[in-house]
Amino acid sequence: MKHVLNIPLRSAVAATALTLSMAQAALADEVIEQIELGLDLYQEEEFGAAITELEFAIEDMRKLMSGEIAQTFPEAPDGWTAEEAESGGSGGAAGMLGAGGSSLERVYSEDEGEGQLTASMMMDSPLIQSMGALFNNPAMIAAQPNMERVRMGREAAVVKWEPERSQAEVSLLLDGRIMMQVKGNNIASQDVAVDLMRAWDLSAVREQSAR
Repeated sequence: MKHVLNIPLRSAVAATALTLSMAQAALADEVIEQIELGLDLYQEEEFGAAITELEFAIEDMRKLMSGEIAQTFPEAPDGWTAEEAESGGSGGAAGMLGAGGSSLERVYSEDEGEGQLTASMMMDSPLIQSMGALFNNPAMIAAQPNMERVRMGREAAVVKWEPERSQAEVSLLLDGRIMMQVKGNNIASQDVAVDLMRAWDLSAVREQSAR
């Protein structure tokens, strides 16, 4: 019975993936049209109109990039359910990754409990520069009683655990320009937040966010 119930679920997931793929393809075609129109307008020396078309193309390319980066977020751990990754900033579609520091985030909820995890990513934001000093200063981290550095493959994350509040925050600065975080609330230990960060595909993040 369990396998029978899973068939419609797999079909729904496959249908959703196909719909998203078709939407991405349509958006990509629209970008090509916008760039070609912008080039035509530029050659006709209608510079203002050309800029407008190319700005639309850039905005849509950011949407495409955000969609690809969203696929790198880790799947839900056992006993947890994940929502779709979405823009976590206030700027809407135009404010996605690479457009002023808004973030993508994915929320995970504990199936039989009140735990919640939020994985987020911010790229090329001025805020990241201000946090770089912390990551580059192990002594500063060691001086904090509730913070520690944890190895993530070849990278190092900073973990902040507040047991009295059942809250954890795991932060990883990738290549000096990509801030990745997992924040946990109502969790029994920091381990579930640390493990979720470890499950993030860093090589895919680098590939999809390459400049």
